[in-house]
Amino acid sequence: MGFVYHGHYAQFYEIGRTESLRSLGITYKSIEEIGIIMPVVEINTKFLRPAKYDDLITVKTTVTEMPVHHKIIFHGEIYNEKDELLNKGTVTLFFMNAKTMSRCDMPDIIKEKIKDFF
Repeated sequence: MGFVYHGHYAQFYEIGRTESLRSLGITYKSIEEIGIIMPVVEINTKFLRPAKYDDLITVKTTVTEMPVHHKIIFHGEIYNEKDELLNKGTVTLFFMNAKTMSRCDMPDIIKEKIKDFF
């Protein structure tokens, strides 16, 4: 069809989350080293226009509300080279203790880095 497979959009959002955290000096590895994992618990996405093969896309990732307790919601938008909005959505992740597999509050390593944005 010449269109990007719909399942790839979840990967685009993952790259956006990873790079947004990295821009703050946080990596998933550093979070896991303190015993916290962040599983995805919900993805909502709206397909507005198709991305086409060989399109250069831009993934914009934001957190619009200060995370409270055990969850964080990332908002994403995917644009093509013409700056047309192709896709928008949200991805919700929980903060969990890797040993007990129970939900926990947002780690201080993240809280300290993002608090000034709210």
